[in-house]
Amino acid sequence: MLVYQILEKLKPMVAEGATTQDLEIAAEKMIADAGAKPAFKGYFSQASGTKYPYVLCTSVNEEVVHGMPSGRRKLKIGDIVSIDTGVLLNGYYGDSATTVAVGEVNDSVKRLLKVTEESLELAIDRVRAGNRLFDICGTVEKHVVSNGFSIVREFVGHGIGTSLHEEPQIPNYVDRRGENPRLKPGMVLAIEPMVNAGKPDTKVLADKWTAVAKDGSYSAHFEHMVAVTDNGPWVLSRP
Repeated sequence: MLVYQILEKLKPMVAEGATTQDLEIAAEKMIADAGAKPAFKGYFSQASGTKYPYVLCTSVNEEVVHGMPSGRRKLKIGDIVSIDTGVLLNGYYGDSATTVAVGEVNDSVKRLLKVTEESLELAIDRVRAGNRLFDICGTVEKHVVSNGFSIVREFVGHGIGTSLHEEPQIPNYVDRRGENPRLKPGMVLAIEPMVNAGKPDTKVLADKWTAVAKDGSYSAHFEHMVAVTDNGPWVLSRP
């Protein structure tokens, strides 16, 4: 719930003239005030060979994931910002993301956000004991592709619990080369569709973290933590 509270408090701050560093400062204070630890700050990535220096990932427009907060990045009307945060509290990790528009955006961007969030909600409904992982992956893929958008393949969702990233990996498409475990009560899954308006290809910038759409198209990202129970999905990252 802490990640939900953080994101809800940050959403109104996503406004013309604000910087992504403003969001970072506010989030860091909220995490500290709650007696939690940031999950992302200091996280070591083997791919980049570096530790991530912030509590938030703030990915603007064509930035897909892992965008770094900056005092030089002023938001303007028409931008979209993915805010992704993680915390460690009482021995367990939380992780959630949302994408917020700055003021009014055009209809195609509205549709990108709508379809991406819808794909997450449809996937959440598939988090049921006895279903398989591919039920989740395929649900996201079908909804996104049928609406003319593309699935980012280089980054995936994941299990979560006493570690930030646990098995299974959760692609937003059906990867027949991967595992397809049956879902069991007690599993907690961080499902996070990452969807590009244009082509799916991404590249990582010189900072070794920020992933962007190669063609410069806008990208949306939504994430919830969902527990598998005997009574259906239980979303842990919202009330």
